[in-house]
Parts: sequence; C-alpha cells; structure tokens
Amino acid sequence: MGKALTKHERLNERSDQIEAPEGVTTGSPSLFRPAIFDALEGKSKILISGCGGGFDVFAGLPLYFALRHAEVDVFLGNLSFTALRSVKGRRPTELSMEIRHNTKHSITSNGYFPEYHLCQWLKNELQDDVVIYAFDRETGAKQLTSSYESIVKTHSIDAIILVDGGTDSLMFGDELSLGTPHEDSTSIAAVTAIKNVDTKLLVCLGFGVDSYHGVCHSHFLENTSSLITDGAFLGATSILKETKEAQLYIQAYDYVKSQMMPSIVSSSISDAIRGCFGNYHSNHRTKGSELYINPLMGMYWCYRLEGVARRMKHIDRLMETESVAEVDNVITTYRATVETKRQPVQLPM
Repeated sequence: MGKALTKHERLNERSDQIEAPEGVTTGSPSLFRPAIFDALEGKSKILISGCGGGFDVFAGLPLYFALRHAEVDVFLGNLSFTALRSVKGRRPTELSMEIRHNTKHSITSNGYFPEYHLCQWLKNELQDDVVIYAFDRETGAKQLTSSYESIVKTHSIDAIILVDGGTDSLMFGDELSLGTPHEDSTSIAAVTAIKNVDTKLLVCLGFGVDSYHGVCHSHFLENTSSLITDGAFLGATSILKETKEAQLYIQAYDYVKSQMMPSIVSSSISDAIRGCFGNYHSNHRTKGSELYINPLMGMYWCYRLEGVARRMKHIDRLMETESVAEVDNVITTYRATVETKRQPVQLPM
C-alpha cells in the first residue's frame, strides 16, 4: 500500500483532476492560495513597480511585505511624478534614478517626493535600506524598456509586477473614457517589450477610485471577464486589516502623508482596508466631493500582463514611442479608428 495522503494533498490532487476550459492553462489553482502566488512560484528576484506614477508604488507594498516575509528578494520601482532634476543620485540610465533614505535633493519641505519618504520610513521603522528606482515620466515606452532592462540585468530579475493604484490600467482603449491612460499605457508597453523575463503581472488596487476620472467600472469588470476567458485573470484577493502586510502598508502611508500632500487614491484604499464606508473623507483634498469608500477598494485584482497587452489593439505602436507626445498621439490616433466606443453602463446592483 502507498503512503496515505494528507487532507491538503487530497484536495490538491482533486484540483489537479479538474479540467480547464479549452485554451486556458490553469497551473492547478487551489482555493488554499491566491493564484498570483502560484504564478510567482520559484521566482527569487521580483521587481514591484508602480505603473501609473505618483503613489502607485504604495499599492505594491502589501505584496512587497508578503514576499519579503517569504524570504524573496524584492525590489521597488515607480514611474515618478517627482521633479527628478532636483534630486542628486545615481542614474542607472538617463531616465531613471536610484532613490534612497539619504538621497540629497532640493525639493522643498512638503514637496512631492513619495519615493524618498517611503525609503525613509522603511529605513527608520524596519531597518530596510531600500532603493526605489524612479522612472522619469517624460518618456516613451522605448526608453522606459531600457530602464527596466538595466534593473533586470543588474539584479537578475525573474518576475516583474506592475501595480496600479486604481483600475484604469485595465482599460483596453475602446472605452468612452480611459481615465488617465498615458503613464499606465507606457508602463504596460515597456514591460511587455522585455524579452528576458518570463513572468510579468499587472495588479490593480482601488476598485472604484477612478470614478473621479470618468472610468466606468462596469467596463473594468467586462474587461476582467474577457481576461478570464483568455486565461489571464489570476483572481482577486482582499487585503485584510488584521494582516501584518496591511498594518505595515497603512503605517507607511500614514507616515508619508504626514510629510507631504496626501494621495486621494491611497487615502481611499487605506480607509477601505480599515473598514470605512460610503462618503467618508480622511483626506482634506476630497472635501466637497462625494466618495464611495467600500470593501472592493481594498482588493488586489491580478492579471498576466501579456494578456492585458494583447487586448490593447495599439500596444505595438505604443512600444515604439520615444516621448510622452508620441504616446498621446498613438492613443489619440487609435481612438479615432474606433467607430463606436463602449458607452458607460451603470452597475445594475
């Protein structure tokens, strides 16, 4: 007789026997673990990078803390809204810079520099001497690809996770409103073009936040359904306030917002994780507007990046861009070819 299987082994054996839809590779998913961690199985050097600029790198912090706890080497990057010309630091490429806790800069007190303040918190609270790679936002996808490839080569990166604070990165281009597409599209095109990294993911945090920019979230759900059929959706996972990862994320954001102008997106996400609901305002910048803070804002929505890119009909042209102006021209030109854009639909719930 063979060795008796444990309960976990029997459940995993049963999941292996479930047939996947035609054309979909499942990798034997299990309810015991979010599929994103199956996708990262065996990866030892992972880059988590904010794709839309600003505070997007903060959306990757719960993942960063979870992977660090699992003793994975994790590196941070961010498409930066900071005036990098006012910063002194090592430049791996012309349009990227290493930010550290002791980086010298001439940005005024309370000025916009979330990467620097995050490095300070990580050093002071966790003794984590982190480098955040800041990418200049005034770039096209070609130069951004080169900047990413430099980091990949330096650290032997074997997985890249783009993180979006919000969900407008999942707009395919034929929706009536795309939110703020330029930075997200540039990052998606740049990382998709990297040839020597097999595992590339997109993770969104902050469902509903982009209503402020006109994003229709029924389109986000429709696009997610398309990616389910493609086998490119890796599930949605709540960030529970009781977890260490959530607590550290909230502490990091609370510190940084005490040092500079707070982020509307990060405030909404952290409020949702804490359990706030409805027209709740912790950020003075939202006073006078109507918010809908809710539990969906505190969930990670995870995708295979190549699957998202394949749904963007203009991705090949985006990969060839060399400036923000060219990115804008590609998006505008493509949208002019879309005869009927998808109209907003109110969620029937």
